Parts: sequence; structure tokens; C-alpha cells
Amino acid sequence: MSSLARTPLFDLHCELGARMVPFAGYEMPLQYPAGILAEHRHCRSRAALFDVSHMGQVRIHGERAVALLETLVPADIQGLATGRNRYTMFTNDAGGILDDLIAGREEEGLFLVVNAACKAADIAHLKAKLEPACRVEPLEDRALLALQGPEAAAVLRRLQPAVDTLRFMDSGWFELAGSRCRVARSGYTGEDGFEISVAADAAEELARSLLAAEEVAPAGLGARDSLRLEAGLCLYGHDIDETTTPVEAGLAWTIGKRRREGGGFPGAEVILRQLREGAPRRLVGLRPQGRAPAREGAEIRLPGGATLGRVTSGGFGPTVGGPVAMGYVDSAHEAPGTRLEVMVRDRAVSAEIVRLPFVPHRYRR
Repeated sequence: MSSLARTPLFDLHCELGARMVPFAGYEMPLQYPAGILAEHRHCRSRAALFDVSHMGQVRIHGERAVALLETLVPADIQGLATGRNRYTMFTNDAGGILDDLIAGREEEGLFLVVNAACKAADIAHLKAKLEPACRVEPLEDRALLALQGPEAAAVLRRLQPAVDTLRFMDSGWFELAGSRCRVARSGYTGEDGFEISVAADAAEELARSLLAAEEVAPAGLGARDSLRLEAGLCLYGHDIDETTTPVEAGLAWTIGKRRREGGGFPGAEVILRQLREGAPRRLVGLRPQGRAPAREGAEIRLPGGATLGRVTSGGFGPTVGGPVAMGYVDSAHEAPGTRLEVMVRDRAVSAEIVRLPFVPHRYRR
């Protein structure tokens, strides 16, 4: 594991007894001694602190930043007010998804957060398409912390009362534990919470300040995955990739009216046609019967019949109290209530298509 990168919180993870694993080129905490189940439940009931410093943070400078970014993504970036953020994705000419990301509008340009496994490719893509008209600046000297859960706001208010003015997908710059931080009211758990960009050399002090609150416990990649699955949130490389379109993935809501009318992004012809006529397959939520989870790659089929697709994410949902999964099926069979089968340990298990998310989102609108 010596060739793997480490986040600024590596020593703190070890001190807290984390089980470290390779992930996206980094040594990352999978879980802490309390275990994934306890971390998941703590996030749903109180507040959990995640280290997401492996994610890519990028600033785009220049008067043409908004217009040029819109040539790469289907979201309405022009319509973003300063201090607002929007979920979108880089698309290819076939309408497939190169990566999903958050784009934020700031006084001095745009602030992007991209996935860890894709960040080198994303930065190269941005530089190739935007420079020299704009300057693409990877922020390699910053860490990223995610404080998530129903008590996250109360904890952060004690450090900086002004953060409570933020609504879901707002962001601003605030002083926290003596450091100037970019705080966005967002996350990847379905809970209210914040993602905090902080200078790398100040990250450990801020993390310790947050963990000192009795409401907060550390959480790792295991709980992050089970939480996002219950929230029906896509994971790049699993539920979405270069072969899936935003329409197929149930992400058509990210494409605003102006972009639907004007196009001008990669794959627009394919994506806009699917918006008009429907996609051949759709990502759906699945509730398998029993207790054994249907894992990624499991076959989805009609009862005793033809294969309809495969599971892209699956596991046990602690809040739901049973197995949950997502996967693609033929659009003719996407309706909630449809009875299907999934293969679990070489055995056909009855399952039902259900509406996503499995657990209601609790964002502060």
C-alpha cells in the first residue's frame, strides 16, 4: 500500500483505529472500531464525519468560464446565482457519462468537485477544452470533509453560526476553527449536512474540533456507500458510466429547460431524443425478498423468464431493515410494483421494483 496516496487526515484515521483500504489510489478508512452498521445508524440519527479529501477540487477562472463549461455538461450553469451549486455530469458524444460532479458559482469563477477515480481525466478534459480561454486550477492543497446527519447543523453552528443561513446546495466562505473554509450544504447520504473545503494543513485541527462534539462520530467508506444506496444516489463506475445516459440513469431532472431547448453539449442529440421518446432502459430501485442482498452484477429477470438487466449497486439497507439494490431494466418493465427475480447466490429470489429513494431525503430546502 506504500504507493497509494494519503489524505491529510491519514494519521488521525490510524489514531482512531480505522481499517484502511485502497480506494481510488488512496489509503482510505473503510470503517472504524464501531463498525459500518453503527456508523450508518449514527449518521441517520445524529452526525457523522467523513474524510472525502480524495475527491478532486477545481477552480475555473475567467470571464468565459460559465459559457465554456456549458459546452461540456448538460446543466444550466448560466442560471446559477453566486453561491449556488448544481449537480451535473460530463457527457461524451454518445450521450454517456464521463463523470458526475458538483459545479458551484462564485464571485471569481466556478468551483467544481469531481470524483476521485476520475479527477486526473476530468482535469485533463477541462484543460483541453477550456484553456487558454480560462485557467483550470486543481486545488491540490485543500482537504474536503463531509459532516452529515440531522445534528450536523447544530454542531457546525457552534463553530460558526452564520453557516445556518445556507440552504441545500448553497455555499459560502466562513471561518471555522481559525481557518477560512468553503462550506457547501450538500452531501452524499440523503441527510442534511455540509461539505467543507479546508486548507490541507488545517484539516486535522478542524476534524478534531468536529469530532470533539458529542453528536459526532467518524465514518468510513462502508457507511458512505450504504447511506448513498439507501438515498438512491448513483455511484460513478457502477450505476453510471460512459455507456449510460442521464435519461437512462433517472437524472433527466439535472437538464434544465434552456439546455433542453438549445442543446450545445456533448451527446445532446442522443440525450434530447431520449427525453422526447424515452430511453430503452432505466435505472430502478429493487427490494429483494429475504435477508440476503443482491450484489453488483446479479442478473435481473422476469419470473422464470428472460433476462432484463443486472444489478449495479446492492447491499443491506440498515435503515430499511432489508436488502436494497439498483439496476437497469428494459423500459417496458420499469414501473414500480413490477415483480421480478434477482439471482442471489445462484438462486432466484423474488424482488419488486420500487420508487427511489429507499429512504426519504432530509435536505434543508
